[in-house]
Amino acid sequence: MPTWSDFTKGNGGQLSHDARVQLIEATAQRLRDIQLPLHILRDRTKLREVALSELQIVISRSSHAVAPDVMVALVEQAVAQIGGLGFFHELLPPVRNNLEEIMLNPDGQVWLIPKGSENPILHEYTPSPDETWRSVEALLAPTGVSITKATPSVNARLPRAAGMGGARVKVIHPELVPGTGYPSINIRLFEPNPVTLEQLSQWDVAPQEVLVSLVEGVSRGLRLMVIGSTKTGKTTLLSGLANGIPKEARVVKIEDPEEIWLDHPHVVTLEARPSQPGSEVPPYTIADGVDDAMRMSPRWLIVGEVRTGDVGMALFRAQMSDHPGLTTFHAESPEHAVHRLALLMFADAGIRFPAAKGAFAMAVDVVVQLGWIDSLRKILGIWAVNRELVGGDVGFRDIWKADGHEEMNQHGRFKEMMEIFDRVSESKGESQE
Repeated sequence: MPTWSDFTKGNGGQLSHDARVQLIEATAQRLRDIQLPLHILRDRTKLREVALSELQIVISRSSHAVAPDVMVALVEQAVAQIGGLGFFHELLPPVRNNLEEIMLNPDGQVWLIPKGSENPILHEYTPSPDETWRSVEALLAPTGVSITKATPSVNARLPRAAGMGGARVKVIHPELVPGTGYPSINIRLFEPNPVTLEQLSQWDVAPQEVLVSLVEGVSRGLRLMVIGSTKTGKTTLLSGLANGIPKEARVVKIEDPEEIWLDHPHVVTLEARPSQPGSEVPPYTIADGVDDAMRMSPRWLIVGEVRTGDVGMALFRAQMSDHPGLTTFHAESPEHAVHRLALLMFADAGIRFPAAKGAFAMAVDVVVQLGWIDSLRKILGIWAVNRELVGGDVGFRDIWKADGHEEMNQHGRFKEMMEIFDRVSESKGESQE
């Protein structure tokens, strides 16, 4: 039997509008009747294959002669119906692969953030409220929850599938976002493949020797914290730097939701789970995951993002017990990272400022800051963390900085960076003896 790829190569005639509608509706109904499992509904490649098979049956029972290129269009429209994603279907991979975020506002406007861009652009299509709510039902289907006035804010995710790296979904009910009856929807798309050092270099995140030295530092067991403001690519950079983890190492990563995709054979992921409204099932937090990971014999520990003080303290305890780790944190400078984490640790875990700052100094070896330069995501600076507090504050030593004009200063030479990393590793070993 011909496959989907066979039909995408052909050309031919047209069908009347009524005939097209008839064939699409009949195919979509057959797909509904066979009750496809969720993993096929979310995998457009597999769904197209099934839809093609069902369309062939429908055509064989009709009087229509359909050319291959027309069959391609019919299958796509049937898939759009049965997949339930409506207008999102044409925006998500593998149909479209150049977006990193899709946003629908309460006024019905759709905004898109292209990969590598800082600002969103307005999409030309405005869906109807009915189509939007059908799409919301499909987006939330994997979670088993629905959005209502009683549950007006819902988190979900699209699973990783062929040609798509998955996505984080946030939906807020019109009750909380006044507009014209639309919900607010944000879909943050994840990278479909593990991030490589070559990709980071192609994206011009930093000079090649800087990226190589950071990966080498990770391989030596340095504990790195990647900081930056919203959408500066912290998780993407962390994913790329994780290539420095030896392939034979057991890695445990804790995320909310799972986003980091490592090309390693021995990786276990713990994913946080919120407490559902009205349920007696307790939440499973990032802090819970870090505590559990410590009993799972990890050689490397990765925390997708530190958002609360109890997570910060759990991570610092783990990294102070000689577990190399990687994490991200929302902050605009190393000093801001320390101050903000200390505030969170006091508010959430009751850790006083001197203890919080001391934990930071003992648990983190290197801070890497991301930001924007000329509308491109860049590493703005790299700092080594001093082991001892000076005047009650955490001290930092410059390893490398970008000057803000694409020309990098002379402190970025590979040899110098590796000498500094060696000294950091030595001081870490001495402090643990």
